[in-house]
Amino acid sequence: MIHDNGSSNRSGNRSFEDVLRARMSRRNILARGAALSATGFLAALAGNKLFTQEATAATAQAAGDAVEGTGTAIARQGGSLINFSFVRAADGAGATPSISSDYQYEVLIPWGTPIQPGGPAYNGEPNRRPTAAQQAQQVGIGHDGMWFFPIGEGNDHGMLAINHEFGDNTHILGKEAPESLEDVRLSQHAHGASVVEIRKVNGRWQNVSSSNARRIHVNTPVTFSGPAANSRLLRTAAGNAPLGTVNNCANGKTPWGTYLTCEENFNGYFGTTGAWTPTEAQARYGFSAGGAGYNWHVFDPRFDLSNPRYANEENRFGWVVEIDPMNASQTPVKRTALGRVKHENAEVVVGQGGRAVVYMGDDERFDYIYKFVSDSNWRSMIARGLSPLDQGKLYVAKFNDDGTGNWIELTINNPALRAKFADQAEVLTYTRLAADAVGATPMDRPEWISAGPNGDVYATLTNNTRRTEATPPNPQAPNPFGHIIKWRDSNNHVGTTFTWDIFVLATDTHSTEKSAFGSPDGLWADPDGRLFIQTDGDQPEVNGVKLNDQMLVADPGSGEIRRIFSGVTACEVTGITVTPDRRTMFVNLQHPGDGDPALTNFPAPQGSGRIPRDATIVITRKNGGIIGS
Repeated sequence: MIHDNGSSNRSGNRSFEDVLRARMSRRNILARGAALSATGFLAALAGNKLFTQEATAATAQAAGDAVEGTGTAIARQGGSLINFSFVRAADGAGATPSISSDYQYEVLIPWGTPIQPGGPAYNGEPNRRPTAAQQAQQVGIGHDGMWFFPIGEGNDHGMLAINHEFGDNTHILGKEAPESLEDVRLSQHAHGASVVEIRKVNGRWQNVSSSNARRIHVNTPVTFSGPAANSRLLRTAAGNAPLGTVNNCANGKTPWGTYLTCEENFNGYFGTTGAWTPTEAQARYGFSAGGAGYNWHVFDPRFDLSNPRYANEENRFGWVVEIDPMNASQTPVKRTALGRVKHENAEVVVGQGGRAVVYMGDDERFDYIYKFVSDSNWRSMIARGLSPLDQGKLYVAKFNDDGTGNWIELTINNPALRAKFADQAEVLTYTRLAADAVGATPMDRPEWISAGPNGDVYATLTNNTRRTEATPPNPQAPNPFGHIIKWRDSNNHVGTTFTWDIFVLATDTHSTEKSAFGSPDGLWADPDGRLFIQTDGDQPEVNGVKLNDQMLVADPGSGEIRRIFSGVTACEVTGITVTPDRRTMFVNLQHPGDGDPALTNFPAPQGSGRIPRDATIVITRKNGGIIGS
């Protein structure tokens, strides 16, 4: 992806690479992966009310069975959280997906599926694309983060809210650049999010008619809430109403039943038709005259950075957006208290005192990890008519050499910020600049964050090809394969200090066929403690096979990792959600073949000549068991 080559952080803040060097040597990382991960899980069980009895037993067994070694832990009999046949390297490449022999999959809602059955459809015909009006009634492209919201008490019916991150012009339009406003509208309507009602009918999942199904795209009315909602920085001279959401990457779900969609590389949709010099803030967010080649700005002045009537339009993007999947009349709300960055996902947990805690990564090389904590108990706030996501404190992470860390509050009361910003609204609109000013720790592309049932929080750091110096815990320079970090906050997620450790370096899996991976991205910790890892980017070569992007399952107690699913050529495996019983899992294949039918025709039969289409994959265990077991 274009953004993978960029970095806009010029703060000079101490690098995470330097912190890691001081923290540990390479030889002790994997030993901790088995031993310390297991003991760390057990250390907090007694005081953690969210940890279930079932999970406690499973983790205790995992700790007792953990083995020492310098590679991936040996598979255990009996107490292992992982007991499925892994996808071998020989099956982990090619134009069609592969899955463990203990599992099966089906395809659901590919790009162009009518939101309402019977509506206009696009099936990948190479010489025909949808119109802009048709696309507004269809599932979009770039399937990414999503969540399943059950209807009723069963596990076979619900609303699926799903993001549509991006689709380039050649994939959506069939040409390099738009030639009209109609072309731009088609591209815009393929972005955003979909809410579809899905149901298992005669043994197979399908979307069904629904009064709450809808598309939310770049031209959908939205509103702002929180400290920056009425800021001058969100108003334009044109006086145009706020519209749309774009580059919707990963997601979150709230305990009150709403969906969070996160705006990531929004800068790439803006460009210029005239003279323009970027401000400090625009440069820090990666805006450029040419954008990422979408060329929306040529026909839609909202996205023209050189048009003075639409100055500040760019500040309306880069937020976390809340959507009610059960109410199609609800206007999506951009929650400004969570800050404006290139959000990957928004992991919501309930912390001490019932406060809502949101962990977020800013997906760019050398950017930061954030946390938001609501002012009070989320149930109490909602009862008083307040959003738990509007009133609270936003923090940024600083990692210390000794395995500890600090959450630094981004508040106008901090002298370093008061000297730079006019008010809290400006701090939140230019969150990156605020984090620079307080000395946050630059990271290697922070992506998905997921909280485990014992209180550990994990984050994928996908890669950093601009790393220039090898260190013991990061032995490659540059580092194309990334790693996963974990930490535990004080005071049950709401404290301002934490302890951290490395969970796994991707390079340390490359000698083992069942677990070899690179560029970790999507991440989900299930209630039993399993960690599902999805990849987006460079994968290792194993037994002469260059692996496709994939999904693996890790047992944090032992350090064991196994490949459960492999995607198709040039795709990304991303997005993850389950039914309440965890016997059905939904994941996504994004940009299969990079849109090139010469590489794959998925989900159409190979050789059909059809344009490949992003799609959701429905995974079940053949014996009906819990996914990942």
